Amino acid sequence: MTLPSDTRQVLHVGCGAASPEKLHPVFRDPRWREVRLDIDRDAAPDIVASITDMAAVPAGSMDAVFSSHNLEHLYAHEVPLALREFRRVLMPWGFALITLPDLQGVAQLMADGDLTDPAYMSPMGPVAPLDILYGFRPALAQNLFMAHHTGFTAKTLLAVLDEAGFACSTVQRVPRSLCLWAIAFVEAPSPSVLEEAQQQMLPLHMALCAAAPPAPAPW
Repeated sequence: MTLPSDTRQVLHVGCGAASPEKLHPVFRDPRWREVRLDIDRDAAPDIVASITDMAAVPAGSMDAVFSSHNLEHLYAHEVPLALREFRRVLMPWGFALITLPDLQGVAQLMADGDLTDPAYMSPMGPVAPLDILYGFRPALAQNLFMAHHTGFTAKTLLAVLDEAGFACSTVQRVPRSLCLWAIAFVEAPSPSVLEEAQQQMLPLHMALCAAAPPAPAPW
């Protein structure tokens, strides 16, 4: 697998209003340049587009794609379109870093009868299983585009990434936030590159490695 130069670009899809805190910590590094993409012009993105059709982004032009809580807003039939677009814009060594709700964890809380009890506290307030399933109710009251139309478990997320043509994907469940995190590579990485990526990008691996000084990222 060919490695990139020191200058790298991350396409932040569904970025919303500009804020460095929205980026994963691995991208808050001088070696990374954020390119912001959103369907909402009011967010003042670099590129106005839907994640299901990113024709404005040249094929093979990005080192990474970062998608935080976007895919669940699509309908199920739109998800393969978006993931194929993620893969299309990535360079051969590129990867997509994706996070979204973990419906397996949500289903367990619902089975226990905790539909509207807070599951965790977010910066916007308490989040209940009902919010994770259908969309955050306070946000929905202001904007119906915040509704959720599909969902994933670790198994189904791996399956759609494979179907989109990614050579290697890894998924981690994070119970405390009821989220899934996935790294999907265009080309299969070496075991050492995969391990380093997991340590620097997946929350539970990051927590385990927090006491050790970070090594330069090899991807």
